[in-house]
Amino acid sequence: MKDLKELEKQIGYQFHNPALLKKAMTHSSYVNEVKDRDPLAESNERLEFLGDAILQQEISAELYDMFMDCKEGYLTQFRQHLVCEGTLARVATSIHLGDFLYLGRGEKNGKDRPSLLSDALEALFAAVYLDSRDSDSTAAGSVIRRLMQKEFETCRNLRGGDYKTRMLQLVQGGGEDILTYEVVRETGPAHDRVFEVVARLNSNIVGHGKGKSKREAEQNAAKEALALFGLIE
Repeated sequence: MKDLKELEKQIGYQFHNPALLKKAMTHSSYVNEVKDRDPLAESNERLEFLGDAILQQEISAELYDMFMDCKEGYLTQFRQHLVCEGTLARVATSIHLGDFLYLGRGEKNGKDRPSLLSDALEALFAAVYLDSRDSDSTAAGSVIRRLMQKEFETCRNLRGGDYKTRMLQLVQGGGEDILTYEVVRETGPAHDRVFEVVARLNSNIVGHGKGKSKREAEQNAAKEALALFGLIE
C-alpha cells in the first residue's frame, strides 16, 4: 500500500486532518478484520454517501456554466455520463487510487474493481469537503474539476464533430461497450443504391439510418442513436 501523502500530491490537496483521508480509503472489509483490535475503525461508506451529493452538485454547476446553450435534457445526459460508475472508476484509476485502499484480505485482488474505485473516489471528495469547509469552501470543487478535467472535455467534444465521431466519444467515455455499424439492406439499381444501416451498442440496436452511401447511412444511424440517448433532438 502506498503512502497517503502520495495521494495528496496526486489530487493537489494536503489534509489538515489526515484521519479523514485514511477513512476515505478504508473499505468495510478491512474494518471487519480489525474491529477486535481497533473498535473505532470506520469504513468510507458514510463518506461515500456525502461524496455522491457533493459530486452531483459540483458537476451540475460546472455543466451549467460550460454549456450555456444546452437545455436541461442535454445537461442531465452529460451529468449521468460524468457520475456513472465507469467514468468515476476511470478517474480513480488515473490517480492509482486502488493502491491506497485499506482492504480486507478477501478484497486484495479486487482493488481495481470499478464499483470499489468509484465508491472510494466519492468518499475522497467528501473527505476533502469536510477537511476544508471551515477554511476553503471551494477546495472540494477544485479537486473534482481537476481530476475530472478530461471527462468534462469529453462532454465538450460531444457537442461538436460529426455524428459517428460524437457517438464513438460517448461510447469510449462509458467503459467497455462496443459500437459497430452493420449494413442490413441494399435497395435500388446499381447506379442509385440506397443503403440501410443499424448501429449496435454491444448486441443492442440503438439506431437506424439510410443513405446513398454506407457513410451517409452510418451517419444517420449514429444521429438516431444520439437522439435515443438524449444528446441531440
